[in-house]
Amino acid sequence: MTINLGKGQATNLEKTNPGLKKIRIGLGWEKLADPMDLDASAFVCKLVDGTPKLLSENHFIFYNNLSTPNGAVKHSGDNRSGDASGDDEKIVIDTSLLEADVKEISFIVTIHEADARGHTFGKLQDAYIRVYDDVTGAAICDYDLDASFNAETAVQFGSLIKNDRNEWEFKAVGAGYKLGLGDFVAGYQ
Repeated sequence: MTINLGKGQATNLEKTNPGLKKIRIGLGWEKLADPMDLDASAFVCKLVDGTPKLLSENHFIFYNNLSTPNGAVKHSGDNRSGDASGDDEKIVIDTSLLEADVKEISFIVTIHEADARGHTFGKLQDAYIRVYDDVTGAAICDYDLDASFNAETAVQFGSLIKNDRNEWEFKAVGAGYKLGLGDFVAGYQ
């Protein structure tokens, strides 16, 4: 049974799925108008004074860097049309390969050339993030972004967070920003 999360809610993935090591993140959306190129990214972070910071520049996973150096986090590639059946973009995480100091993986979706084209998340509907057991293919939890982001050009859909017991949790974030991908990279460095 898939757990439906609301904004700000979290679930312990290992409590509901003991032994879970391979996680797939599926992100999807439907466009209302104009061709738009959305880009899903993952920021693989350690904590520095309680703030998530990239483990290294090679731990920023996006359309031009599809994998961490050790292959623990892999991106399926850029889907420019958004016409995929099922999830538009996917990111797979093998938690057994993650470096010990990884504490958070944040999933951000930005709109390519949003300002130049006048695109915002207000031109989308049915945007979601879904977490799967990548071995069985079963959906564990999902979060449907029900908020209208009329002026925002980027949204943090959610984050995987390692708790104090070294168990992975998923948190539905749903925070919108009027920023570009470069702004997020700078913020996580």
